[in-house]
Amino acid sequence: MAYEHIQVDVEPPIATVTLNRPKVLNALSPELIGEVNQALRELDADDRVRAVVLTGGPKVFAAGADISDMAERTAVEQLHRDQTGRWAGIAAFTKPLIAAVNGYALGGGCELVLMCDMIIAGDSARFGQPEINLGIIPGAGGTQRWPRTAGKYAAMETVLTGAPITAARARELGIVNKVVPAEMTIEVAKRVARQLAQKAPLALRMAKEAVLKAFEAPLAEGLAAERKSFYFLFSTDDQKEGMRAFLEKRKAVFKGR
Repeated sequence: MAYEHIQVDVEPPIATVTLNRPKVLNALSPELIGEVNQALRELDADDRVRAVVLTGGPKVFAAGADISDMAERTAVEQLHRDQTGRWAGIAAFTKPLIAAVNGYALGGGCELVLMCDMIIAGDSARFGQPEINLGIIPGAGGTQRWPRTAGKYAAMETVLTGAPITAARARELGIVNKVVPAEMTIEVAKRVARQLAQKAPLALRMAKEAVLKAFEAPLAEGLAAERKSFYFLFSTDDQKEGMRAFLEKRKAVFKGR
């Protein structure tokens, strides 16, 4: 479908979703988030696509929420419009989602990045949660995903001060997988996506689910879920192909079955 606030480019076996509101630094309006949700639903159902890159383009990822849309709203209005609840579809995406971040990823933009599975940052990238400076707090997962990835004290510093951090600092905290020259960010992210796309699709899905379970459940429950997925994969054609290819010293050809 045609989109107003994003661009979707499908280059099997990967796709790229680009936030496209450059005049407002990709401010995350409800309409833009709705389009990202819709695009990811379509890409989840597209068997040609095995991994997706999410980016804001070469200059900025997203400078945050659309403040002009929120400034005068009441608590009841926010509750009814469920502004951040609409993000759930992004977290439900089952395929690998790689963020390619240049420039600012602030507020909701940073929270959107933290919902991805891997993060490739340009050396120009800046990450932060400046909501405290507006008299509010992060509302799309920032207070929860920061401590789960960077630890309590880094999360407190980020959320309580509102000060952004550099890509290099984010890499030190374990937030970012790679820091690359800004002009290479998107291409490196695509390269990672293509690498992942060569893996068995069902195994990728089960692996992603299992890792995410570690953030949501006690260890015993997570281990039980991991075992269940591990055993399930022995019913797939891809498991047979992968192991035969290993024994025959050839490259496996996975078909997602």
